[in-house]
Amino acid sequence: MCLLVMAVGQSPEYPLILAGNRDEFHARPTDAAQWWSDKPDIVGGRDLEAGGTWLALNRAGRFATVTNYRDAAAVKSDLRSRGHLVTEFLECDVPPLEYLEGIDAEAYAGFNLIAGDSSNVAYLSNRDGGVRELSPGIYGLSNALLDGPWDKVERSKQGIAALLRRNAIFEKTLLELLDDRTPGSVDENEAARLGEAAARAITAPFIVMPEYGTRCSTVVTMDNKLQWRLLERRFDPKGEVSGESRLSFSSAA
Repeated sequence: MCLLVMAVGQSPEYPLILAGNRDEFHARPTDAAQWWSDKPDIVGGRDLEAGGTWLALNRAGRFATVTNYRDAAAVKSDLRSRGHLVTEFLECDVPPLEYLEGIDAEAYAGFNLIAGDSSNVAYLSNRDGGVRELSPGIYGLSNALLDGPWDKVERSKQGIAALLRRNAIFEKTLLELLDDRTPGSVDENEAARLGEAAARAITAPFIVMPEYGTRCSTVVTMDNKLQWRLLERRFDPKGEVSGESRLSFSSAA
């Protein structure tokens, strides 16, 4: 997932709100969001190439999401898939902060990982110093560090803040927020590396390109009664809707 906006403790009705776009090569094999047959307490989409996931939840009310960190460092061939960081958090009962502190950060290429439950949310990047517990607030994440000053991140944070002010947190409005296809300014280095058209396309919150782009938009909410809802809307290479999954459960004792 290459864009995530999250509101923690900002709404009396929804103490946790996640909205994110997964950007990936269209040819990479992927399962739609569902309850996993081999790990029946986990729900979310699944990367069939490496077996992990970019965003998932479990029945106990734990969630995690990971993004790649974009840098020029060469990727070693023996590194673990970053998607397993999500799965392994969901399979244990270690508190979020403790789980992140125990990760061997050198075993992975650059990553940003957010892990949480109904009470606590924490963040770790192996391109930054140490683990952070996230206090109530609005956060944005793409392929730089948390709240990195990218236009798409700032635009999405401002968008969810506006929805909160209007008391307009609905699946429809959050999906509209994620469907922002307006490009931002182009970085000269990216233009030189990717070409002008591709460099411009990836500045938008929702990316449309023939080979690489936004594969799905996901909205997750936890309400004040610990009812969780996950909506995944999937897209084809033209950016047109190709499928949708809706799942819900309660983590209340």
